[in-house]
Amino acid sequence: MARSGLEVADVFRRYGEAYRQTHAAVLSSAQHRVMSAIELCRTAALGGHVEQCDHCGHKRVWYNSCRDRHCPSCQCLPRAQWLEDRRSELLETQYFHVVFTVPNEIAAIAYQNKQEVYNILFRAVRDTLQTIAADPKHLGAQIGFFAVLHTWGQNLLQNPHSRYRALSSP
Repeated sequence: MARSGLEVADVFRRYGEAYRQTHAAVLSSAQHRVMSAIELCRTAALGGHVEQCDHCGHKRVWYNSCRDRHCPSCQCLPRAQWLEDRRSELLETQYFHVVFTVPNEIAAIAYQNKQEVYNILFRAVRDTLQTIAADPKHLGAQIGFFAVLHTWGQNLLQNPHSRYRALSSP
């Protein structure tokens, strides 16, 4: 199957070393490992195997994957399966998608104090959603919700925000 367009691994292979040098003081060893795994994923560095057609002799080389849980190439099928499994758990009710973004000034603080800032973010959002939802001028309901913390934006720059899926029944 042919690849379509640029992948995260391509960006890491091209710019990863310079990025690690520039940001050495703030990257954790785990982040270094993940970047390296993604850079090496499906390359000769991880080994591979050759398939050969019994009829025409055509050969195809398949390189091994890194199998890192953060690798977008390796997690494509598990992610799709996880999404399918979650669809069966959805309730037949109205859902609201809400995004809370941290201001740039606080994002800089969050970069060095992740646990503290993200705990404050989750508590503030929880209290805000529950207060507004309980108000009869809005929903007048007790809601349930789940949240996902995103620490990077689509441009791969730090952008802490949390996405909430709130549900309520009429």
